[in-house]
Amino acid sequence: MARDIPVGNGSLLITFDRTYRVRDIYYPNVGRHDHTGGHAQQFGVWADGQFAWIDHESWHRELRYRTDTLVTDVRLVNEKLGLELTCNDAVDFHEAVYFRRCEVRDLLGKPRDVRVFFHVDLSIKGSAVGDTANYDPQTNAVVLYKEDAYFLINACDQHKCGIDHWAIGTKRIGDAEGTWRDAEDGQLGRNAISQGSVDATVGFNLQVQPNQEAYVISWIACGSSYEQVKKLNRRIWDKSPDRMLARTEAYWRLWARKEPLDTSPLPEHIRDLFYRSMLILRTQIDNGGAIIAANDSDITQFGGDHYSYCWMRDGALVTHALILAGQSELSRNFFRFAARCIDEDGYFLHKYTPRGELASSWHPWMLGGHQVLPIQQDETALVLWALRRHFEAFRDVEFIKGLYSPLVARPAEWLLDYRDHHGLPKPSWDLWEERRGVHTFTVAATIGALEAAALFARDFGEPDRASKFKEGAERMRGALRRYLWHEEQQRFARMAIPLEDGTYRLDLTADSANYALFAFAGLEPHDEMVSAEMDRIRERLWVQTEVGGFARYEHDYYHQIESNDIQRVPGNPWVICTLWQAQYFIARARTMPELRRALPLLEWTVHRTGLSGVLAEQFHPYTGKPMSVSPLTWSHATYVIACAEYVRKFEQIRSAERRATPSEPGI
Repeated sequence: MARDIPVGNGSLLITFDRTYRVRDIYYPNVGRHDHTGGHAQQFGVWADGQFAWIDHESWHRELRYRTDTLVTDVRLVNEKLGLELTCNDAVDFHEAVYFRRCEVRDLLGKPRDVRVFFHVDLSIKGSAVGDTANYDPQTNAVVLYKEDAYFLINACDQHKCGIDHWAIGTKRIGDAEGTWRDAEDGQLGRNAISQGSVDATVGFNLQVQPNQEAYVISWIACGSSYEQVKKLNRRIWDKSPDRMLARTEAYWRLWARKEPLDTSPLPEHIRDLFYRSMLILRTQIDNGGAIIAANDSDITQFGGDHYSYCWMRDGALVTHALILAGQSELSRNFFRFAARCIDEDGYFLHKYTPRGELASSWHPWMLGGHQVLPIQQDETALVLWALRRHFEAFRDVEFIKGLYSPLVARPAEWLLDYRDHHGLPKPSWDLWEERRGVHTFTVAATIGALEAAALFARDFGEPDRASKFKEGAERMRGALRRYLWHEEQQRFARMAIPLEDGTYRLDLTADSANYALFAFAGLEPHDEMVSAEMDRIRERLWVQTEVGGFARYEHDYYHQIESNDIQRVPGNPWVICTLWQAQYFIARARTMPELRRALPLLEWTVHRTGLSGVLAEQFHPYTGKPMSVSPLTWSHATYVIACAEYVRKFEQIRSAERRATPSEPGI
C-alpha cells in the first residue's frame, strides 16, 4: 500500500498508509532503522459503546498537508459514530518527537463519551526479539525499548497530561493478535510490563459537548536511553505540545519559501506541487547527507529488500533539484556523504546505507568466470556532474577545496582509465540495474562528468589535467555519435554490447533514459540526432490509455501488468520518464508557445497525486493507481527540476522578447 503524508525532520521519519495508519518509524536515520517492520500501528475510536478502527470502511478520509508545511491536515468522518476528527501530525523540526493532535467533534447534537486509542506495534531495530514495553508511573507514559532505542508514548488534553489507560502484552505469538483487540470494548487491561514480541495500546478519554470539540495531543519521544526520553518528555510538558506543533509549522513555511525563486509563470496547481515536492524531498533526506530513494517497507514483499538506501545516481539528481531550488546546505551534506563513501580508486559501488556502509547488491563481482567491477558508472559520473552544478550556483570555494581530490580529480582519472579502445566507457550496469553493456545514458553522464572535471581542473590551476579531461569528453562524444547511432534507423541505441572483434552489437530498444543526450552529454536539443531520438521515444513509449504517461522502455517487465497489448502499453507510466520529455520541450523552447508544450506533462504529474501531493515511482496504466514505492524521492526531484527549468527558460524567453521589441520613442 502506497505511503502518504510522510512527516520527518532528517533523523525521525514517520510514514502513513492511505487509511491513515502509521506504517514506518525510522530513527535515528532516515531509512535506518524501521522500528515497525512495516506493521500497521492501529488507530481507533470508541464512542457510546461503538468502536471503529481507522481502516474500517465506515470512515471517510481526506489526507492532506497544511499549505507549505510538513504538518498534516487530516479530516476523518464516521457517520455511524457521529464523529468528525481533525488530525494534525508532525515531527518536531528540531527534536526527535512525533506529535498527533486529534480534535474530535460531535455530529449528533448530544454529549459524548469518546475514547481515542493508539496502538504501538514496534519491532525495534527491525526485530521483535528482546523488546520490552512497560508503564512508567513517573511520566504516566508507556515506554518501549531495546538496547539504545527508546520510545516513550504520552499525551496531553485540555485539562491534564498523561495517558488515561493502557494495555501491554504479547503479539503474533501463538493466538495472541496484539493488545489492539483489547481496545474494542473501550477498556484496556493495564498490565504493567511485558518483554519479547510485545506491543502496547494507549487510550485517552474525551468528554465532547453537543456539536462541540475536544482534543488530545499524543506523542512518541525517541532517544537512546531511558533518561533521554524522560527528559524529552519533560521538555514537551514545559513547552506545551501545542506550541511545539506551532513552531514546527512556522519553521516549514519559512523553509519552503526561503529562496526568492519566481514560480509565478507556472499555473497555481503546478506551482503548489513544486513546493509540496520540495517538502516531501526533505522527509527522505537524512541529516547526515544520505538521500534515500524511498521509505516504503511494503516493497519488501516484492523482492525481499527495500529502497531505504542511497543510490548515488538518485542522490546526484535529487541534489541537482536542491541546487536549482537554492537548498545549498542539503546539497553540501550530500557531497560530504559521497566523499565518505567513494572508493579510494575513484568510483562508487551499487548503493549505500544511510550511514555510508556498502548496502545489499545484486551486481556480481564475477561473470562468465571473469572478474568484473560491479558498478553503474553513471553513478560516479553524475555525482561529479552535480558537484559542478553546485559550484556554479553557490561559488563556495572553501567547500569545494576539500572535495576536489576525492570527488573530482580521482573520479575523473578513473573515468578516463575505464575506457575501451574507442574511447567509450567499458561495460557496466545500466541505470535500470538490469543490463550490462555500454549504455547511451552512461556515456552521456560520463561526458558531462569529464566536462565538469575539466572546468574544475582549470579553476584549480591544473591546465594539463583540464586539457586531458576535455579531450576525453570530446573523444567520447564523437564515439557516442559514431558507435551508438544507427544510421539506417536514425536512432540511438540504448546499449552497445562489445563483441570479440572490437565492434558492437546494438540494442535498439526505445528507452526513455536516452534523454541524457541533451541533459548531460552536451548535445544540443535541436541537434537532428537528438530530435530524432526524442521523437522516437514519444512515438514508442507513450502509454495509450486514459492514464497516459511515458514508460521506461519497450516491454518493461518491472511490475508489469498482464496485457497482450504491448503496442499500446509498452510498460507502466513512470513520473521521471514523463518529466524527461517535459525537460526536453523546455530545453529546446525558443518561444513561449514552444515552452508551453511542457505544461501538459507537468499537469499530468499533478493529476497523478492524491490530496497529499505524494508521487509514486510508477502508476497502473489502466487505473492510474500508484505502483511500487511511494513517495519516490526521484519522482519529486524530477518534478522540481522541470519546474525550475521552466521558470528559468520563461525568463530567458521573456528577456529576449523584450530586447527584440523596440522601445517606444520619447515624447
